[in-house]
Amino acid sequence: MRRMAWTAAIVMVFALVLSACGGTKDAESVVKDLEKYVSDMESYQGSGTMTLHTGQQPLTYQVEVSYQSPHFYRIKLTNEEKDITQIVLRNDDGVFVLTPKLNKVFRFQSEWPQNQGQVYLYQTLAQSIIVDNSRLFAVDENAYVFDVMATSYNNGSLARQKIWLDKSDLRPVQVEVSDTNSAVVVDVKFDDFKFDAKFEPSVFQTEANMQAEAAPSASKDNEPTIATPENSDGATAPGDDATAPGDDEAAAEDDPDSKVDGSGNDDADNEATGAEDEDAATGAEGDEPIDFVAMGPDYLPEGVSVKDSKDIVFGGSPGMMTQYEGTYSYTLIQTMPKDIATTLVPGRIVDLGFDNIGEMTGDGQLMTLTWTYEGHQFRLTSDNLPESEMINVAQSVQGEMAK
Repeated sequence: MRRMAWTAAIVMVFALVLSACGGTKDAESVVKDLEKYVSDMESYQGSGTMTLHTGQQPLTYQVEVSYQSPHFYRIKLTNEEKDITQIVLRNDDGVFVLTPKLNKVFRFQSEWPQNQGQVYLYQTLAQSIIVDNSRLFAVDENAYVFDVMATSYNNGSLARQKIWLDKSDLRPVQVEVSDTNSAVVVDVKFDDFKFDAKFEPSVFQTEANMQAEAAPSASKDNEPTIATPENSDGATAPGDDATAPGDDEAAAEDDPDSKVDGSGNDDADNEATGAEDEDAATGAEGDEPIDFVAMGPDYLPEGVSVKDSKDIVFGGSPGMMTQYEGTYSYTLIQTMPKDIATTLVPGRIVDLGFDNIGEMTGDGQLMTLTWTYEGHQFRLTSDNLPESEMINVAQSVQGEMAK
């Protein structure tokens, strides 16, 4: 018996030695290493492909992520098929969302991304693993695989996420986020990821990014400018007209205090149609007419129906205004803005999903959610539609609206 016991002990020792030599760790050891990585991390740069499975057809985006300690971020999302590019920056001046195609810059008073996790950010993935004490752990040939709760994202339909970390340096390899039915909603595959990346200062500068991504037709006289009002509650500062010099036509579009409400009153009609003339419909003199095709949301809150819909010219651009009534009343205005420079006052950043970000402005009663999608700009305004429902409507905009 004693010889058998000694034999069993020797076998166990050899097994432990072989396990250590093979580099295999348990979940607790990997989590401790991960905590140290995050606390000591100075910078990283990654790129990959993000696929969304939220519509009838998957949408694929190229993702580029840059981070520099302590709080500099640059996220670039590109869908070449739909000609969509959006850049999110955080630097010493604040948080900015850049839409180069529209030559627009949104500025936010926000702690993003600390208060809004993103699936392509290493900090978000690491924290999801660290804080979930019920985490599941597995090991494959090249990676540690964690199955944890998806609580970092502002989306109640997301339940779980699987995160693959490379064994050699814990860099992210792949992420799958699933809904309550275990269906994959978003999948991110990293093609390249490296720690301790070196960046030029211009990587995190707003104007440098706008110039680098500007359309070839954009002129130096049409560079976007960024307002910095003294107040930070989303309202226009005294004396600040919230538009670029000489951009009178766009003032109605970019004024967050515009009296467009959800009840279909005359203020909404007057604002949307006040600039309606032949020149406005075709852009500047000599420009080609803008081919506007209205897009509509697939989602309606329970008890809500369409009241009416009509073609308009808004801020000098063709568009459509649709009014909804019922349990909630709201107005949705959509346009395809001309390539003009505008200045937007600070608002509150709203996460519309993994591929879009919006701006929420208002006085707490009349609220407006503004976002862009496939070259269209949308303004959803209401005095009684909850923010969660506003986000649901925005996320459901997918295709051409039936008229």
